[in-house]
Amino acid sequence: MNSIINRRFRYTYSNAATIIIIVNCLVFLVSYLISPALTYYLAMVPSAIVYGHYYWQFVTYMFVHGGIWHLFSNMLGLFIFGTAVERSVGTREFVLFYFLTGILSGIASFLVYLFTGTNAILLGASGALYAVMLLFSVIYPRAMIYLFGVFPVRAPVLVLLYFCIELFSQMGSYMGTVAHMTHLFGLFFAYLYVVIRMRIRPFRVWFS
Repeated sequence: MNSIINRRFRYTYSNAATIIIIVNCLVFLVSYLISPALTYYLAMVPSAIVYGHYYWQFVTYMFVHGGIWHLFSNMLGLFIFGTAVERSVGTREFVLFYFLTGILSGIASFLVYLFTGTNAILLGASGALYAVMLLFSVIYPRAMIYLFGVFPVRAPVLVLLYFCIELFSQMGSYMGTVAHMTHLFGLFFAYLYVVIRMRIRPFRVWFS
């Protein structure tokens, strides 16, 4: 029998991925055109959380971006992978997965920043997006993704490729501006979610 951890939601579809994309775009427009200070209020800033108790930043950091390309690339990925995942697992499961992996990635990054004495500003949906990519590759292991619109790569290979890129980038870019560590946490928590809640072994699915 399924435990409460594994109990599935009744399937519904409400296009939550598109709603999340719209909210991200609206926050970007408001923060850039009306109130630039909003970015620093919503982004995850370790000192603001420790001394100002801005705990909402563990959630809101996923809705602010550092520029138009940062926003576009994340939202394009969410549109491609997120909508397909949501249609497969249902809106409730998708929303739980998206926010749980995103929040946990933020908390884990915060703890690393805290223990290393780093007061970096973390913003963007990349951690949750990498998690969605991993779940997509588990649901659609035979799907082909065209890198740069030209090179066909199977979804699991793409995930493993991104993992290697992010791992080596993190090792060589301490204090850099790209949150490679958060991307890795996104993949890590997505892997745990798939194994623990969905009872699926990703590597067995990918290479069976």
